[in-house]
Amino acid sequence: MVNDPIGDMIIQIKNAGMVGKPTISLPSSKGKFAVASILLKEGYVRSVEQKGEAPRLQLVIKLKYVNGKHVITDVKRMSKPGIRLYVDKNTIPVILGGMGTAIISTSKGVMTGKEAKKTGIGGELMCEIW
Repeated sequence: MVNDPIGDMIIQIKNAGMVGKPTISLPSSKGKFAVASILLKEGYVRSVEQKGEAPRLQLVIKLKYVNGKHVITDVKRMSKPGIRLYVDKNTIPVILGGMGTAIISTSKGVMTGKEAKKTGIGGELMCEIW
């Protein structure tokens, strides 16, 4: 059995947006919270909150809609548990001419592709979202 919690989370966000759900709740982890915080900072979700106690901590994400339409058009999981995809600072992709976001796990934490280029570091290309 292969577990991909980050991939599951971004697909749950996409699917919930397609059917018009206002929020989703899923088990929390440091990695999921870091990715969700980037989605919040980039304007893809309305809020990100952790609720509950330590062993059963839940991540509650409120989705964002504009004119009744979900702001996330599509997501693509790039690095998977079976095949990790690493990029250096010169090969960080630009998503839809800058309209989308690449999320990268670096040695300095999880950040967007733009931040990683500005910092001058590469890392694991986790996903692309637009």
